[in-house]
Amino acid sequence: QVELEESGGGLVQAGGSLRLSCAASGRTFLNYAVGWFRQGPGKEREFVAAMSRSGGNAAYADSVKGRFTISRDNAKKTVDLQMNSLKPEDTAVYYCALKESLYLVNYVYTRPGPYDYWGQGTQVTVSS
Repeated sequence: QVELEESGGGLVQAGGSLRLSCAASGRTFLNYAVGWFRQGPGKEREFVAAMSRSGGNAAYADSVKGRFTISRDNAKKTVDLQMNSLKPEDTAVYYCALKESLYLVNYVYTRPGPYDYWGQGTQVTVSS
């Protein structure tokens, strides 16, 4: 069993930056691919960024490419999302997720369905 806890959300002006962090419990963090998703008001949950179990591959939604960076620290069992040049349309609840990936060590999961564990979410609000 894995538990995830996000932190780092808040209110920021457009053009500002935030760094989200997701801390995982459990002993097998190395076996998981990681991802960040978000859900805005009245919208479906959407992909933001993801990284393979190996850490060698990453993928980003077109809307955040060049502005957001995903990273993982296996020793600390954390997944971070650095968000720069924030826009009002980035306002959403942000969720981190883990997908067990024992064999596909370089695969990046960009859809929410395959993920095994989810955090409770952290609110990000970008004012114009």
